[in-house]
Amino acid sequence: MAAAGPGTLYLVSTPIGNLGDLSPRAVEMLRAVALVLAEDTRHARVLLAHADVRTKTAAYHEHNEAAATPNIVARLRAGESVALVSDAGTPLLSDPGARLVRAAIDAAVPVVAVPGASALLAALVVSGLDATRFTFFGFLERKGRARTEALEALAHLPHTAVLYEAAPRVADTLEALAARGGGDRAAAVARELTKKFEEVRRGTVSELARYYGETPPRGEVVLVIAGAAPVDGAGSEHEMRARVASLRANGARAGEIVSALSAEFGIARNAAYRLAAGSERAPEGDE
Repeated sequence: MAAAGPGTLYLVSTPIGNLGDLSPRAVEMLRAVALVLAEDTRHARVLLAHADVRTKTAAYHEHNEAAATPNIVARLRAGESVALVSDAGTPLLSDPGARLVRAAIDAAVPVVAVPGASALLAALVVSGLDATRFTFFGFLERKGRARTEALEALAHLPHTAVLYEAAPRVADTLEALAARGGGDRAAAVARELTKKFEEVRRGTVSELARYYGETPPRGEVVLVIAGAAPVDGAGSEHEMRARVASLRANGARAGEIVSALSAEFGIARNAAYRLAAGSERAPEGDE
């Protein structure tokens, strides 16, 4: 008998360390679906075995997602339900899956989140920093223009930033931010969250850069950085014009400059357009 309608794509959050964080609903969904897609099937099978889940698994990662997505969507449209899991935490956050979600939505397939552990949120709430507004940067590029632009954005961001970083590069990233004037900003380095050797170290960016320069961290690391201190109106306009010059020097297009100014300084886009165009008019506040 043909299925009455499409199946459902479930985005199932998995533990970031402590297996006890796998929710009962997540276990129920993983047992109910026809297939579990995982970035690393070996890692996923350990988790599934722990939860006594016997569902078939298949690899879905950055190297095969383009080829695998049409077949998965076809199965969903035929009535099968599928779960997507990451190696740890919430799918799509610095992990593959966006292509599949977009394709499923375009095919009128229901997409349902099964919430759970998230390293970025866990780090944010234990950091002691303002969590009312934040920007998630994911993993910074290792080098090149993209890394420079991300560090510049971090240096000017007026609210909290959360980013993932490989343990060997933690000190370098903190030092680079300090070199851009962010050394006195409050920060937290959250390491091995929910695991046996969990550690959250708090201090200024410069203090933490020195510490991790001398004591390289191990394991999974999340950095939480306080926003840049506000400046007065005259200083703000001067900073924004300097930022425009810096972005132009790095080859940014007008639209990219406008987006950067809006995100970093909280000004209206029309004011950002005037600055990007080199207008002599002073920037206005948000409308």
